[in-house]
Amino acid sequence: MEQSTLSVRINSNDKKSFETFCNSAGINVSTAINMFVKAVLREQKIPFEIKAYNFDNYAYDKLREAEMEIHDTDLRYSSDEVSKSMKDIIDNV
Repeated sequence: MEQSTLSVRINSNDKKSFETFCNSAGINVSTAINMFVKAVLREQKIPFEIKAYNFDNYAYDKLREAEMEIHDTDLRYSSDEVSKSMKDIIDNV
């Protein structure tokens, strides 16, 4: 099988960390990249979720979680608890 070279730019610290991970997993960087490429070709998709995460998405996800919790439990929260939780979410974005 004919071989080709793939050259990419990556942050130096990320490269060192990735090399360290690969070594601890018993593979080299080339093998890891080849595994990634084979998974993409086999699955016809990136093998992990790629998602732009902005505040609107984050807030929506948190509201959906709260809605699910309401249906799954008898717990109820006071308006002060809800306000504090919302403030905590906003402060952590």
